[in-house]
Amino acid sequence: MTLQILPFQNLKEKNLTFEDVFERILHFMYIQPRGNYKLIVGTDSQVHPAHTLFITGIVIQNAGKGAWACIRKCSVPRKMLHLHERISFETSLTEEIVALFDEEKKNQMIDIVLPFIYQGASFTMEGHLDIGAGSRNKTKEYVAEMVARMESIGVEAKIKPEAYVASSYANKFTK
Repeated sequence: MTLQILPFQNLKEKNLTFEDVFERILHFMYIQPRGNYKLIVGTDSQVHPAHTLFITGIVIQNAGKGAWACIRKCSVPRKMLHLHERISFETSLTEEIVALFDEEKKNQMIDIVLPFIYQGASFTMEGHLDIGAGSRNKTKEYVAEMVARMESIGVEAKIKPEAYVASSYANKFTK
């Protein structure tokens, strides 16, 4: 099975490397270093007739003051019909991107807000999972497993309805 993993992109730019993405995130944070920043990564998928498309979104959000975002597409050349396999692969793609934000990169982001912590500035990271715990949600039996995977890599996990980067932002690019 050959995965097709494309570079990062957004509505304005294509063919971004991860280093390009990281530079855009730092630039966004430097504009308002007193901000309340959340770095959020989440993945959604859609089964198509000949492939399954996965979209991973990266969003740096300054609460109440805007965001910068991009996506990365990954296509699996078959219909992934087993829900657990698809949810697990979504989580793996999210983990892969989170891992790119190593300690050095996290420290660079923290260093931007650090001088302004006592004035309310903050920085957190979240992993958004396109799963829900509701009684009618087919993914409820996978919540504990996927949340534990996110937490094991030091990222706060969010599930529906709070997992908007996966369930809303990434979702709109899977169609």
